[in-house]
Amino acid sequence: MTPPPRPLRLGLLAWEVGHPLTVADFAARLDARLDEARGRADLVLLPEYASVELGAGLAGNTAPDEATELRAMIAHADAILAAMRQAAIRSGLFLAPGTLPMREDGRVVNVAPIIAPDGRMAVQQKRMMTRFESERWGVSPGATPRVFDTPWGRIGLSVCYDVEFPKHVRAQVEQGAWLILAPSCTDSLHGFSRIRIGAQARALENQCFVAVAPTVGLAPWSVALDENHGQCAVYGPPDRGFPEDGVVAAGALDAPGWVFATLDPALIDHVREHGAVRNHRDFPREPMPRPAVATFA
Repeated sequence: MTPPPRPLRLGLLAWEVGHPLTVADFAARLDARLDEARGRADLVLLPEYASVELGAGLAGNTAPDEATELRAMIAHADAILAAMRQAAIRSGLFLAPGTLPMREDGRVVNVAPIIAPDGRMAVQQKRMMTRFESERWGVSPGATPRVFDTPWGRIGLSVCYDVEFPKHVRAQVEQGAWLILAPSCTDSLHGFSRIRIGAQARALENQCFVAVAPTVGLAPWSVALDENHGQCAVYGPPDRGFPEDGVVAAGALDAPGWVFATLDPALIDHVREHGAVRNHRDFPREPMPRPAVATFA
């Protein structure tokens, strides 16, 4: 008999955008932050586009436009990904290092890796594009949702805007994900609120954990990451065995640094069976019928 997955020590990092000039500079920053999580986490999550802080430096640090920053990032994407992989190996942690733009089959896609401590890697591509990504950066929709088999059971990864769409997360939950990682990058409190509300809604309707890690801080040297707002948090279903508001753990708004939480997949199994409601079980399996028009008599 396969033993049930053990609890996961999760570390979420609100990444304060920096100004590294080289991939080696970024790698040193990443190593330093991961050193802080050793002994406190098994798996760590960084924000969407955290590595894009490299764009200005790689482009010559000449206040480039968005297209120039993006080209510089894509040109160095393989080296950045290799640095992320080496950071996971050195730290001995499972690392979800955020995302980076990469070219694939003539298109630019937003790629979110999960890297094991031995360097093995699997990726999820962002599926839903914001207006900035599609209209100004030319980033294309990525592959369909995936799930990742880990020592703590299956988890999913829904990047930023993806977590605002029920079907994306639901597809991962239906394949066994009990935890959804949601790396984010938002440049306003409006954007942060959309991610927070979306994450909480997905946790409620699927009776699962959803974990958010954002970029934070002002970076006037970067066209793409000039302003960043957000809050690290883990959300669960507001039901028996969980906090009344569903907030399992949270950092301060716009505050850089770590939030750590121990998440037990057994709690998810229990609430899905014994909760006051059964959103996971009762989630509609078939498309809703076309609404009829009611008339007043």
